[in-house]
Amino acid sequence: MNARSDVGNGPSARLAVAAQPLAGEPAAALVHGEAGSFVAASVMKVHILVALLLRAQGSLGGPAREVTAQERTRAAAMIQHSDNDAANALWRAAGGAEGVAATGRLLGLVGTRPAEDGRWGLSTTTAADQLALLRAVHGRGPGPRVLAPGARQWVRELMRGVVDCQRWGVTAAGDGRPAAPRPSHEASQPPPHEVKNGWLPRTATGLWVINSVGRVTAAGRPWLLAVLSDGHATAEAGIAAVEEAARAAVHALMDHRVVPGPLPGRRPAGGGGSAAGAGVAG
Repeated sequence: MNARSDVGNGPSARLAVAAQPLAGEPAAALVHGEAGSFVAASVMKVHILVALLLRAQGSLGGPAREVTAQERTRAAAMIQHSDNDAANALWRAAGGAEGVAATGRLLGLVGTRPAEDGRWGLSTTTAADQLALLRAVHGRGPGPRVLAPGARQWVRELMRGVVDCQRWGVTAAGDGRPAAPRPSHEASQPPPHEVKNGWLPRTATGLWVINSVGRVTAAGRPWLLAVLSDGHATAEAGIAAVEEAARAAVHALMDHRVVPGPLPGRRPAGGGGSAAGAGVAG
């Protein structure tokens, strides 16, 4: 994994990737790149949804309840269209920063810090934590049964249904990058990739945060991937770096090798801007 693609990136671009075959143990995961945390942007929306579902099933304290029809509608908008108003509402329904933090503790997300002021897009996380969250959604890793099977399946269905224009990122590592769920008569083909992306220009610097998490099928096998990055001069440059890193990670795991070296788009760590205002771009 020593390929590099710095064209269009800012002088302080950073990138981290975590990946593993779905059937593999956490110890078999590849975690490479910057060890620090990154602003989550809209990949935080998966964490928000999982927090809502854990609260509804009574796993965060309080009585169990059904997820309401309005919450289901908002969850679909939040994941499939990256709707920020829906995310604001579900952040509150999940218990805000306290509920999201409790979810992180339950799932062993040691490097994720939810924003205390409600600006969930400015929460920070690590590639390793995002991979652990994906494992929980797929019933793998520590506490595989924390999230009920029906809840896990629903999160995955929403991630499979992300709109075409937001299906970039880790999907580049998969076979064919299918854009939408297939009809039932095509079930023998590889399943659609599951993805949630985040993109955010930092107010102080204008440099872009570009993140992507999900499950892809490559060479007929399912893989979990999380790529976090920041410091990009343009969104397009960030997307290109994230996609190159996702492909490199899967290829390295396929070849059973991890070669120390710079990831695509990685440069020395540098300072980042801080966003002003509550909104995030995606």
